[in-house]
Amino acid sequence: MIHIVFETANIEALSKAFELDESLKGDIIEIKDDYAVGPIIDIYDEYGYQQRRDWWKELLQHSPYEEQLNIVDDKLAVHNLLKILNESGDETQGNKKEEVWIWMGQNQHDVCGYYWLMSQLKEQQGRIQVLYLNNLPFINEKGNIFYPTHLSEIQPKEFLKAKKLARQITLSEFELDPDEWKKLCNDNAPVRILEGGKKIANKEESFYDNDVLSAVTVEFQKLTKILHNILAKLKVQTGDVFLVWRIKKLIEEGKIEMQGDWSKGWKEVEIKSSLNEVS
Repeated sequence: MIHIVFETANIEALSKAFELDESLKGDIIEIKDDYAVGPIIDIYDEYGYQQRRDWWKELLQHSPYEEQLNIVDDKLAVHNLLKILNESGDETQGNKKEEVWIWMGQNQHDVCGYYWLMSQLKEQQGRIQVLYLNNLPFINEKGNIFYPTHLSEIQPKEFLKAKKLARQITLSEFELDPDEWKKLCNDNAPVRILEGGKKIANKEESFYDNDVLSAVTVEFQKLTKILHNILAKLKVQTGDVFLVWRIKKLIEEGKIEMQGDWSKGWKEVEIKSSLNEVS
């Protein structure tokens, strides 16, 4: 059994569940890119792949994650996955057929990652299971019912309930979902959000600007502190790297002022509002 997740935090959460149920045990593969933001046109071609890589290179410059550009290689992860599936599917060699479980939380990061991944797995139909925690209730540490949007929010023992949700991706889904993803790729919007189910909506790159501007005050504050405040209040989550990129754009537009040196890292940068009134 091979498990696919879309966030690093999900690896730890799922690993803890293995300790409670050995039938779940298997290798965990993380799809690391955030396909909910950035260019995705021609993403399976070399040109589109490089265009996206160059975009991330710009965003990651001077960030705490600059070295991650060389770590993220989802293409290689899929290549290795298909190799394992093809080898395990060779019954003439007496190999046991490997099965893949794709774990997906109710958020655009996971759903866009799912679309990107499953569009490459059609030939493996019948061996791919999906577990989508779509508007499903779970019990939190305090014993209260809640509706998680990310796998990492679920207690290990609750994964034992979640595993019952596993179902095969149908042949119909392998026909329709890649078409939906292809349309999103052709639209090539800079931001994609989840509207419900697996419905992804396109948004402008300025989608989070109001959230940024509402967190910036008329006094200089550390960029890291403002990022923390923004992320704590966001109704539609995104990454801090994308938010900093938008902050830089707002500085260029004269809506935010900064002091410090980007080349010395985020911790050395302070920002404040350039507007007469802060909403």
